[in-house]
This record gives sequence, structure tokens and C-alpha cells, in this order.
Amino acid sequence: MPEPAKRVAIWRSAMLPASETFVRNQADNLTRWQPVYVGATKMDSVLARDTDRIVFPAPEDSRAFLRLRLTGSSPRLRLQLAAVRPDLVHAHFGGDGWLVSGETKRLGVPLVVTLHGHDVTRQPQSSGAHGLRYRRNLRSVFDRADLLIAVSEVIRQKAIGWGADPAKVRVHHTGVPVPASVPVAEKRWDVAFVGRFVAKKGADDLIAALGPYKGLFIGDGPLLDEMRSRAGRAGVDATFTGALPASEVYRLLSESRVLAAPSKTAADGDTEGLPTTIVEAAALGLPVVSTVHSGIPEAVRDGETGLLGPEGDREALAANLRKLLGDDDLRATMGRAARAHAEASFDVATQSRRLEDLYDALR
Repeated sequence: MPEPAKRVAIWRSAMLPASETFVRNQADNLTRWQPVYVGATKMDSVLARDTDRIVFPAPEDSRAFLRLRLTGSSPRLRLQLAAVRPDLVHAHFGGDGWLVSGETKRLGVPLVVTLHGHDVTRQPQSSGAHGLRYRRNLRSVFDRADLLIAVSEVIRQKAIGWGADPAKVRVHHTGVPVPASVPVAEKRWDVAFVGRFVAKKGADDLIAALGPYKGLFIGDGPLLDEMRSRAGRAGVDATFTGALPASEVYRLLSESRVLAAPSKTAADGDTEGLPTTIVEAAALGLPVVSTVHSGIPEAVRDGETGLLGPEGDREALAANLRKLLGDDDLRATMGRAARAHAEASFDVATQSRRLEDLYDALR
């Protein structure tokens, strides 16, 4: 008889924001390990599932959840993890890693924590008591984790800079679904943008650089209304859809000529890890116009799979959009190269098998 699959508890305190498709994609593609999703609270999101195990499901549980956030200890979380009987716990983001690290240690199973970006860029730089507490907790999770996964080399170096043992930190690209073939669709949009409307995503730079082109902006976030107003004042042709299911995002990307991802370091230090949407677009055969920021050059080969410019440089962004949108042959060549790069280095099925190898090494 085949050996039963080992269990991995996938922990995210908020289970699960619509923007975090990478968490589902990675774990759903495990084959030798069985994922069980565990969260503190359930999000009203297209990614939430009835099968998710929620530790604090009711509004009256807020005080118990607060205890976990303040102390890193929770009898309820302990019981939930014990019921799952995991062979390993995998937490996403450093802060969430700390929340689960104490109970994982008590359970006596290995802990893996993926570091995605703001957890080792903006948050440790916070001032006052909040920043002091976060840095203390981050050092604790660095000590308790058996493996720290960084989504890019830049994020790996940031983690080491905040005190992580270099021997514990491995770069592993999460991966995205790569369809068997590139969808054939009528191109309705010149430029697509997919992401949360927060400062580091650079939507303001794209609106300023869009010029005569037809832009599609997919996502939500605290700056959405401001970006809508900015586009209206600039008089550009911009459509804002809000957050959409992944299947709809892929359909709209296939109807676009170029993806723009003008990421930059925000004023508060918030930084990307490696934006998933860049690789999702590449898998669909779209070239990418982006910036030399964090892990983006690991996904976009400048001049081969897309064009990169300095972060925050609107003139360079506009010039790169003109170059790609004005040359059908160049766009097609770069699109094919982007697709090949995604297949070779970012296919989620392959990357999840590689992740299972990392899991196996801890058991």
C-alpha cells in the first residue's frame, strides 16, 4: 500500500485575502503532502473556503484572538493544530509566522515561514512600541523556524539584515499556473495593471505614463478611489474593475497586449517581494513593462521578456510602453520569451514539487 501523505498545516491569520492567490496555488499543487488550511479569522473573499479551519470564527472571539496577537500563545490554536495532526506547519509572512510559532514549537513539529516583502521591509522599520514589538517577534520567529523561505534574493538579504541565520534562508519562487497553451483572444486593452492599490504598486506612475493607450486596472485597496480620481483628472482611458476571481483576471490578461507593473519602494519603506502578477502575465505570453525593484529582475529579463526602467521614473515607463505597443513583432517575440521563462522557472506544479523536497528534508 502507498504511504499516506504527510500533512502540512498552511497558516495565514486572515484566511484568505483575494490578493493572495499564491497561497492557494502553491499548496493546492502539492502532491506528496496534504495541505490543511488553518486561519485565525475568515475573510469575506473569493478565496475563502468552507473547508478552511478557523480558530476564532465569531465576533465574540476577538479577545481570544487579541491574546494570541499579544502573547503568541492560544489554547484554541493549540487544539486546532493538534486536531489537524500536521507533520509540518507552513506560515505565510513573518508576523503570521510568529503568531503560530509558539504553538508549533509546543506541538513538536517543524515550522516553515515564507517571507514575502513588507514583513521584512516596511514593518520592521515601524517606529515606537509597535516597531519594537514587531522586531522582537520577528527575531523570535527567525529563531524558532526550521526554514525561512524568501520569495526573492532581495527579500533573503533583507531577512538576513534583520537577524535571520543565512543558513536558514532559502530563495524559492512560489510559481503560478502555466496553461498548456497561450489563450487566443481579441486584444481589447493596451495595458493591464493587476494588484492592490497601495503606494508600492506604482499605479500613480502608470496613470501619469499611460498617455493615449487604453488601460485596464484590476484590483482593490486603500488608494483605489484616489487612483480613479487621478485618472479622471489626467483624462486617460482607464477602466477600473475592482477585485476579480483569478479566472476572470486571466481572461482579461489574455485580452491585453502588455502588463505594466511599475513597482517602487513606498515612502514608508514598503517593498515588493516578487509580484505574482508579473509571472501570471508571462505565462499567458504577455511581455511586461516594469521596474528594477526588489525581485522583479529575477522574473523579467530586461530586453528579452520585457522592459525595465528605474522605479518611479514616469518618463522611462512611458517610453517603454511606447516601444512595446508600437512594435508588434517585438511584443510577440518578448511574449514568447516571457512564456518560456515562466515555464522553465515559475510553473507552480514544478515549484510545489520543489517545495515538497524542502519539506521532506525537515522530516
